[in-house]
Amino acid sequence: MRAATRLILLVLTPWLFAAPVFAQSNPKLIGDYRAWEALTYKEGGSDVCYMSSSPEKWTSQPENVRRGDIYLLVTHRPSRGVKDEVSIYTGYTYKQGSDVTLEIDGQDFELFTDGDTAWARDAETDKKLVQAMIRGNKMVIRGTSSRGTLTIDTYSLSGFTAARNAINKACKVR
Repeated sequence: MRAATRLILLVLTPWLFAAPVFAQSNPKLIGDYRAWEALTYKEGGSDVCYMSSSPEKWTSQPENVRRGDIYLLVTHRPSRGVKDEVSIYTGYTYKQGSDVTLEIDGQDFELFTDGDTAWARDAETDKKLVQAMIRGNKMVIRGTSSRGTLTIDTYSLSGFTAARNAINKACKVR
């Protein structure tokens, strides 16, 4: 699952969960940067830029658990003052009230969950996460499904900085 599936999910997710106020345009690929892709689209006439990656490896306990698409996004919405918003889509529904642990080269972060998505609790945590991703090599995300399945997803951070520079440029974000 690379760009095509994530593009479809990104475009359809707002349509599935909320009544859209503005129409969106189809995402356009800015470029591939090793393990990351940079993309942009219009939302209500405003630019949205994001980068995406899928795990290079994932495991679950018990094994052989079926999951949907698994990916992580870092998004800029300059018209809303949003920069470096981190969101994790896990391919299953998280255990209600559970947290996700995200580790980058020994530095741990806790994210809250809602349905099949995990988020940082505030913009300051997003900023710290992105800075750790810029400096890091590998990111490991641990979560628990609504059925009690523990999952561990491992992402490469190779190409992260180049993809972030591309979305910064596309959305004119410093």
